[in-house]
Amino acid sequence: MGCTVDLPTTAVLVQRMNIATTRATARSSLSLPNILTYARIAAVPVVVGCIYAQSIMDGPLWLRWVAVAVFIAAGVTDYLDGYYARIWNQQSAFGRMLDPIADKLLVSSCLLMLAADGIIHGWSLWAAIVILCREILVSGLREYLAALRVSVPVTRLAKWKTTIQLVAIGFLIAGEAGEQILSATTLIGIALLWMSAIFTIYTGWDYFRAGIHHLIKEDEG
Repeated sequence: MGCTVDLPTTAVLVQRMNIATTRATARSSLSLPNILTYARIAAVPVVVGCIYAQSIMDGPLWLRWVAVAVFIAAGVTDYLDGYYARIWNQQSAFGRMLDPIADKLLVSSCLLMLAADGIIHGWSLWAAIVILCREILVSGLREYLAALRVSVPVTRLAKWKTTIQLVAIGFLIAGEAGEQILSATTLIGIALLWMSAIFTIYTGWDYFRAGIHHLIKEDEG
């Protein structure tokens, strides 16, 4: 016996499935964890603008404190979005994609502005270069491994690296304004930046080794 297919009915079912998928995606993209991630991205132009206005345009020092406050708030969202995603079971592919992008935008833009400001200069530039190169390397590896449907879990050391990195940048953003309260503000920031760069090399090697391992397996297969 032949099998007949009701094309209009099938089309309606497909359309309903597409609508349901679209609505589910919209709900997940507007979940609290993702909204916190959006806020971290929105913080980037505010922090950069305050540093630029103070250092390049010779603005008042209080702009540094505004930049520090917004940066700290953005750093807190980095913890909260993952926390709420876990306890409320709101983890999504969209959030996993957007979260590291937000982190890289915040860190990279701040490092570039601090280099332009002259807070990061001389040998300290190498620490910033190492951090930026690692971010590019990891982004490329993640994209490649994602195509193979392979995920590399974030290690505890990588989380410590991120924390030290954010604290270092916070001290450096405070800069001259912070030195009015604590004279070693910039020195502490530079020391933590170097520490972060060392951890960056180690954790970056972990990602690179995992990528090479799967690349060899893919070529042999």
